[in-house]
Amino acid sequence: MDLTTVCRKGVPHKSRTRVGRGIGSKGKTCGRGHKGWGARSGSTRRPGYEGGQMPIYRRVPNRGFTNARFRKDYTIINVGAFGVFEDGATVDLQAVLDKGLVSLNTRLFKVLGNGDLDRKLTVRAQRFSKSAVEKIEKAGGTVVRLDAKGREQSA
Repeated sequence: MDLTTVCRKGVPHKSRTRVGRGIGSKGKTCGRGHKGWGARSGSTRRPGYEGGQMPIYRRVPNRGFTNARFRKDYTIINVGAFGVFEDGATVDLQAVLDKGLVSLNTRLFKVLGNGDLDRKLTVRAQRFSKSAVEKIEKAGGTVVRLDAKGREQSA
């Protein structure tokens, strides 16, 4: 038995091809061809180079619109997750993060209405779904809407 016969199960990398070790495989020119810029030492090609052909990223037209620069990311939670808070507590983004109910920490907080709520809570967030407002108010709680900077909005 030698190292080449050992089972390779679970090994994440393919063996590196050793070039320039005889004419059997990748010998002599070592896969670089004969002469030219690519055969010289220190020659590299940038990613996307297609041998002088117009590369795909320049052949495909830029079309359409993207809203990525203006997208607003919200940390979202359902009212059903509010069961961990005691009766009369104030629920805001920081309280939800402290309890470990969500891990995404954004500037904006949104409450959705999936699940049931059986305790009186004061919920402070930038956005609420209609069903979330109904469930919070039905349980005797209050909804406080905040602006983008976290200040209370006047009704």
